[in-house]
Amino acid sequence: MREYRLVDADCHSLEPPNIWETWLPEKFRKRAPKVVKDEEGGDAWQFEPGRPLMHIGLVATPGMRYEDIRWKGYGFDDIRKSCFDGKARLEDMDYDGVDAEFLYPSQRTMFFFMGSDDRDFHRAGVQAYNNWIYDEFSAHDHERLFGLAQMPNLGIDETLAELERCKRKGFRGCIISTWPAGGDDLGPDDDRFFAAAQEMGMPVSIHINVQRKRDATPKLDTPAAISSMALAGMLMFPPVMSELIMSGLFDRIPKLQILGVETEVGWIPEALEQLDNFYWRNRTHTGIDIQRLPSEYFHNHFTCTFIQDRVGVRNRYEVGVRNMAWSTDFPHHGNDWPYSRRVVNEMFEGVPAAERYEICAGNMVRLYGLSQPGEASA
Repeated sequence: MREYRLVDADCHSLEPPNIWETWLPEKFRKRAPKVVKDEEGGDAWQFEPGRPLMHIGLVATPGMRYEDIRWKGYGFDDIRKSCFDGKARLEDMDYDGVDAEFLYPSQRTMFFFMGSDDRDFHRAGVQAYNNWIYDEFSAHDHERLFGLAQMPNLGIDETLAELERCKRKGFRGCIISTWPAGGDDLGPDDDRFFAAAQEMGMPVSIHINVQRKRDATPKLDTPAAISSMALAGMLMFPPVMSELIMSGLFDRIPKLQILGVETEVGWIPEALEQLDNFYWRNRTHTGIDIQRLPSEYFHNHFTCTFIQDRVGVRNRYEVGVRNMAWSTDFPHHGNDWPYSRRVVNEMFEGVPAAERYEICAGNMVRLYGLSQPGEASA
């Protein structure tokens, strides 16, 4: 039984060049993403001819100097193998002092499949990723590499079917990139999914935001887009969090757990103050019918991850020690490999050991039912 002292609550993998040839059904392989050379001789994923390439540079940066980080020009032979290989990931985790990781998919890749009008292709792509992350990447050590199952956007019945399939495989949690029933707004049909997730003990993750049909696809290379990326979590997640709370979802499904991923946490006390104030003043004429203050729902149902957030750590009592989880975003350009322990020590200077443990490991251990030495198996 493994002891968890430093748990990465949000990291990623880069799909290896052979993923779709291995895991996607043969009839779809001609339409699958392909590795091509970018404008500077590096590798990139091409989703479709004429469509902008998915360069791998910024999502494969462990060990690079800040001055060397760039989108283009890096190939699979140049980056650390741990970006796309589970065995190598474990070796780099050992070097960095990380006991376990919770792994999220590339949303750029998922949106390619999920944006297709071909429902069979959509389903096959999502399932191929889920099978790869569990049966290949994480199979090197299922007690350290925890892949989160991507949910499709094919309606509530298909979403439930994939949740059930992944639970049977052994997944401990899932990620939704859209509302489960596929609507632009949270609706009554979504309760079926959240109730099932509660019953299965599957925490539901939302990585920064949920996609809605009415939202335009953003550009990635303008000053405005770069600014939005830098502040994405604290700008995009609060409305999603509020929508979940104000809908009364947690009165109907009282044990559901939600993770806000890559959201940072320093903004949370102010957001909760304003939500409580708005609710108290406007609850009657808006028709909001919830049983408790919004802040109470947050503290009972949400965990938010952060990478570097000294403001959040200093204000941990207002955020909620049990509502925070440290992460690295490995191998993306927010990571500090191989200096994670140093960064944590600096960020948590003066924080009592018990509180540091909860934020750096304990909250994730509890959420996902991981067993520690001396405890009964979950």
